[in-house]
Amino acid sequence: MSELAYSAAERAAVYRAIGERRDMRHFAGGEVAPQLLARLLEAAHQAPSVGLMQPWRFIRITRRDLRQQIQALVEDERVRTAEALGQRSDDFMKLKVEGINDCAEVLVAALMDEREKHIFGRRTLPEMDLASLSCAIQNLWLAARAEGLGMGWVSLFDPQALADLLGMPAGAKPLAILCLGPVEAFYPAPMLALEGWAAPRPLSEMLYDNQWGEQE
Repeated sequence: MSELAYSAAERAAVYRAIGERRDMRHFAGGEVAPQLLARLLEAAHQAPSVGLMQPWRFIRITRRDLRQQIQALVEDERVRTAEALGQRSDDFMKLKVEGINDCAEVLVAALMDEREKHIFGRRTLPEMDLASLSCAIQNLWLAARAEGLGMGWVSLFDPQALADLLGMPAGAKPLAILCLGPVEAFYPAPMLALEGWAAPRPLSEMLYDNQWGEQE
């Protein structure tokens, strides 16, 4: 083992946070202390980013009326998604897809505007800015789990409608509505698996050798 490795206990804690991270939909109200919220956002801000462009922007939603407007956008898209699912629409409508009005904090994670100016690492893969923001969200997620807080990533919304609601400049794009706060318990497995919506597939089905689709 590398001499740069963490101790066994520290490594176990890292893998535990990864293994127990859940996309939470059920929250217990409460609040997140300002110092803790700052610590979590700093963890997000330490994410890697292509060309060090740091494309993430976070908007903290503190107005209750604005929360309700955001929730209404999600509900509108929830209905549209159900319609698009056809035979699975009824099953989908039974799922709890957000906790916007129940969680302690709501954050909107967005891509900054004027991203086209950043060429390093994006000339052939312009979507790497989105990958960088996703890394920041994952940092926040894992740090929240380590702190005993739940977080849920809500993606059911029209990006332009949410951008307009939050006064984002042209070119900026919201990627996630993040629900954050205390929970009574963490799901023992992904909620969609517990609800019978989908079954997780093993890594072995997704790992190839040398060529696409080739496996030992």
